[in-house]
Amino acid sequence: MTVALHVPRMADAPASLAKLAKATPRAGIETAFDVARGNLIEVLTALRDKHEYQQLMEIAGVDFPDRAERFEVVYCLLSLTKNHRVRVHVATDEATPVPSVTGLWPVAGWLEREVYDMYGVTFAGNPDLRRILTDYGFEGHPQRKDFPLTGHIELRYSEAEKRVVYEPVSLPQDFRTFDFLMPWEGPEYVLPGDEKATAQAAGAPSSAPAPNAPSGENPKTPAATPKTTEKPSDTGGGKPADVQATKDARKPAKAKAKSEVSKPSRKKKP
Repeated sequence: MTVALHVPRMADAPASLAKLAKATPRAGIETAFDVARGNLIEVLTALRDKHEYQQLMEIAGVDFPDRAERFEVVYCLLSLTKNHRVRVHVATDEATPVPSVTGLWPVAGWLEREVYDMYGVTFAGNPDLRRILTDYGFEGHPQRKDFPLTGHIELRYSEAEKRVVYEPVSLPQDFRTFDFLMPWEGPEYVLPGDEKATAQAAGAPSSAPAPNAPSGENPKTPAATPKTTEKPSDTGGGKPADVQATKDARKPAKAKAKSEVSKPSRKKKP
């Protein structure tokens, strides 16, 4: 397979990034660097202008609750000319903001809002730092490791108040049914539709039989003997009816049309 000449076969970025000022390469990773918050703008500007990392692809957040600065903000950059990617990691906590990079890449505005919404990391200099994924009035940050899986509040539409209301999360166990039986054993409760097999009392379907209900599912008919047609004479027609039907079938079309009342009569135009 041949590769186009304008596409580099292998990235030459690690050699050029070895002298990147104010950035510490991560152990064992040639394309990931740790940068202090105060040097973030200077390092990213150098990566964009001097090292040809033109595009900011993503800003991600990571939560390490055991660390003093529990959050890491990861900037993923792409070089179109070198066909290479690099990551820049910045550590922070809940109270210390990270410098915004909206001046370098305007797309960072929405990406920083996402990290702020999910992790609670603030960005100094972002012109519109608001929640972007959660609803208005949402409490907490869902991507934090200590965020409860059920959340803090739940919302529903109240028919009485005609609006969306927020309430504390509640998990009522009364409305939960757990079936631990094997599939081939069958459930003990009545499946939908099976309640029609036996007569029941008026009201909601239940296993209680109705009073004075018939004992069997298929009660006998009041007829003493079943009505059957074992020979042609029992049908009410017999041979005379067959002969008349044969004569009617052999009639011409005009004669058949006269005997049919359902067909409208066609009159010739004068």
